[in-house]
Formats: sequence, C-alpha cells, structure tokens
Amino acid sequence: MKKLLFIAAIAVGGAAYAQNNIQSIDIGSNLPMPDAAMKSTDGKTVTLSKAATKQGLLVMFSCNTCPYVIKSQARTKEAIDYATSHNIGMVIINSNEAQRDKEDSYNAMATYAKKQGYKVPYVVDDKSKVADAFGATRTPEVFLFDGIGKLVYKGAMEDNPSNPAESKELFLKAAIDNMLAGKPADPNSTKSIGCTIKRM
Repeated sequence: MKKLLFIAAIAVGGAAYAQNNIQSIDIGSNLPMPDAAMKSTDGKTVTLSKAATKQGLLVMFSCNTCPYVIKSQARTKEAIDYATSHNIGMVIINSNEAQRDKEDSYNAMATYAKKQGYKVPYVVDDKSKVADAFGATRTPEVFLFDGIGKLVYKGAMEDNPSNPAESKELFLKAAIDNMLAGKPADPNSTKSIGCTIKRM
C-alpha cells in the first residue's frame, strides 16, 4: 500500500512539475498546430486554420468543472458574442486529458456546451497536444490571433476572474478592439488565473 501511495505521489508531483515548466508561446508567434483535427461536441471535425477568419481567431482553453470557468461563464458568452459579431473565429478547447473518462468526457462536454448555449466549437484536445503547443496551463486562458495568424494577446479575459462582477478591466475585449483598429494590445499579456489543465 505504501508503495502504491509513493508511486501515486511521484505521478502527481511529475504532473505538477511538467505543468510548471510549460512555456507559453510569445506574442507575435504563429498559430500553433493550425491543422490539428479536433472533434467538436456537435460531432464535426474542427481545425484552428479553418475556424480562423480574415479578422482573426480567438482560442480559449476551458473545461466543464473548474470554479473559475463556471464563475466566468457570463464573460465567456460575452467573448463568444463579441468575437462572432466582429467576424472573428473562435474555438473553445478542452485539454483535461486526465479527466477524459470523468467530468471532462466527450459526452459531458456535449451536455455542458448545450447547457451553456455555445455558438462556437467546443473541442477535445487529444492528449493535450494543442495545449502543449500553445503552452497553455490554465482554464480559462485565452489566445487572440490577428488575421494573418500572429498572436496579439494572451492570458486572462479580465482583471478579477475570481469575482467577474468586480472586474474593472476587460483585457480581452480591449485587445480585440485594438486588433481591429490596427493597434497593439495594451497589455498584450496578462497572468491567466484559474484551474490547472489536467494533463496525463
């Protein structure tokens, strides 16, 4: 029994070490893994390159159960509406591979997407490959790309994700506005606060 607990502790520690040593892509980077095929909750296959438009692409790493995701659901819906109303493509990615047989199963994702009324693809990131390519570590965490596929903003949607009602700065919305106006995002990077992505 002690041996099993020791092995489990090593596994958990290894996962935490891997998570802490993931490096996020830099501002100005090209869209990672644009042609990776991911299954959406509507049964379709989605790639980031096909989801992108001439106006840009918003990629959000999320899940079904993280308290920060749940608290930010209204803000997520605002982001969906704002992006789509400005002809910006958007994909929500679930990379919680360690919970794929539990709370973040495909069926659970489909139920969650329907309940939330998602108007954009909510997709499965098999083995967290896309999250690894982005260097994403949290849920929710956003990456905004311009019309030529360059990263212009990454991080949090707002300045108070633990209590969105008290947020004073909507970083993502401001970044979208600046991008559409041909201006650099200011700030172009913020700390993403949320649950860790549950990698294997």
